[in-house]
Amino acid sequence: MKLHFLGAAREVTGSCFLVEALNVRFLVDCGMVQGGRTAAARNHEPFPFDPASIDFVLLTHAHIDHSGLLPKLTRAGFKGAIYATPATVDLLGVMLPDSAHIQESDAKRNAQRLRGKDALPPLYTLQDASDCLQQVRGIEYDREFAPRVGVRARFRDAGHILGSAIIEVWVTEYGYPTKLVFSGDLGQPGRPILRDPTTIEDADILVIESTYGNRQHKDFSATEEEMIGIVEKTLFERGGNVIVPAFAVGRTQEILYHLHRLTCEGRLRQPKVFVDSPMATQATRITREHLELFDEQAKRLAGWHARGENLPYLSFTASAEESMALNRIRSGAIIISASGMCDAGRIRTTCGTTCHAANAASCFPVSRRRGRLAGA
Repeated sequence: MKLHFLGAAREVTGSCFLVEALNVRFLVDCGMVQGGRTAAARNHEPFPFDPASIDFVLLTHAHIDHSGLLPKLTRAGFKGAIYATPATVDLLGVMLPDSAHIQESDAKRNAQRLRGKDALPPLYTLQDASDCLQQVRGIEYDREFAPRVGVRARFRDAGHILGSAIIEVWVTEYGYPTKLVFSGDLGQPGRPILRDPTTIEDADILVIESTYGNRQHKDFSATEEEMIGIVEKTLFERGGNVIVPAFAVGRTQEILYHLHRLTCEGRLRQPKVFVDSPMATQATRITREHLELFDEQAKRLAGWHARGENLPYLSFTASAEESMALNRIRSGAIIISASGMCDAGRIRTTCGTTCHAANAASCFPVSRRRGRLAGA
């Protein structure tokens, strides 16, 4: 058996692992490189393998740095199935077309800027994304399945974003099984909304991602108090707005959860909250459709929401006009906008680095909004 690390090695994006065993070749994730000046060129490089020779793909979750090159893979000749959890399948139906739209828009803009000279074509198109989605298959958590003779797999809850999975894979060669475990991105135990990551007891080969492996996470109660302080001071003392750059999938829903809970508990005066991201709006809708994946605390909060108890004012922008209208709000608003990896979306930082909401103490946004960046 051979295991090739084709991304997310010595960096935090572009996750892709190739497993070659007797009579089988498959990928775990096929992610886009995000951030940095060389990202576009790297994503346009040919795959270091023949896509037509890949039998299937196992996908840990829907974030673009894990799934974003799947349409390119299909376009290059991959004909096999892409296996993911049902919630991930739902998210891919929104995220891959959105990514394709960005690719087409960026390519058009660059072609105009360069007048056609050395301009890169779209990495893939909306049609490529649509074709790719036809190959996606949903598999429930904890159910063993056989994507090919001699291979068994099982998705376990990773607690990272909706539908995220740790993948257990058993590959049999010459009558002997080898168990591989791919962590994907892992959620922290005790985080809101989703269940804690499943404990995996054993593995012959463990591939684990460690984006934050060199640091200690701040105690969450301290982060929570910091969040309350920022909102109270900015909205109710200074009369300004709080601008929050947040990933559309995962982080936005977590922030909404905290704002709702703190308001229900009487620890935060009812704010006016605007989500200025079509992607985040769709992701929030999908999240609400998968209540079975929530932890018990989140299910109770969903019950409060259904009864309309102590809700903060919440609005999702549905058009470009509604988005631009937010510019006229001079104070009293929390505006959550998409940031991507700070190379796409409506909030970008001057340094061009990844900016996580409530953890962006060293960055400030280049934005048309008037307000204060959460954490700045």
